[in-house]
Amino acid sequence: MFDIYTIIFLALAVFIFLRLRSVLGQRTGRERPPYDPFSARDTVRNGPGDKVVALPPRGADAVAKPTEQADLAESAEQWKDIVPPGSSAAAGLRAIVSQDPSFDPQHFLTGARAAYEMIVTAFADGDRRALKNLLSKEVFDGFDAAIYDRENQGHRAETRFVSIDTCEIIGAELRGKNAQVTLRFVSQLISVTRDRLGNVVEGNPDKVTEVTDVWTFARDVSSRDPNWKLVATEAGQ
Repeated sequence: MFDIYTIIFLALAVFIFLRLRSVLGQRTGRERPPYDPFSARDTVRNGPGDKVVALPPRGADAVAKPTEQADLAESAEQWKDIVPPGSSAAAGLRAIVSQDPSFDPQHFLTGARAAYEMIVTAFADGDRRALKNLLSKEVFDGFDAAIYDRENQGHRAETRFVSIDTCEIIGAELRGKNAQVTLRFVSQLISVTRDRLGNVVEGNPDKVTEVTDVWTFARDVSSRDPNWKLVATEAGQ
């Protein structure tokens, strides 16, 4: 039989999932470190084989489709507080909207901010189920490998967000039907890794650290699935 704590936990899990879908799972867009984001910054993206999930290269097929002059002027004015008018990011957003008119960059930013915190927290908790719903297979495999390595050593990670200071779109493009939006996050975190006895092996439970991440979220705009997934990560400057 379920005890009261199990019921409470399940209720919270369902609430978080539904909340994420309400913010990120609509066709307005959202939401979005393959290795330990809670370790020292020099090893954040390192793991078995020192591999990283690289940002997809930009190619000729990433050029945004042209739109009507009036639409260009209107979107430039509408998104001037999100991306610089006339920038490649603005062109990319216009291209995405041309294929999915319900896509709202401001709503996307709100969802991406929530997704960022949820993904970082889920990784620290070793919550593979939550991560699988938010990550592409390649990125999930990197997270999974890092969690396994941590578990194999008998370590556990703890993290707490103090603030997310920056969440900004720095790139956007449409490749065929595949929309990609890249964001830069700057956050203040308290993170620490402990061994089986509770001793600190990495990090500092009393120190706030500034962390910069560059993440790319992607979605097939022709799909009925409204969810965006994290497809690439790198450490930011």
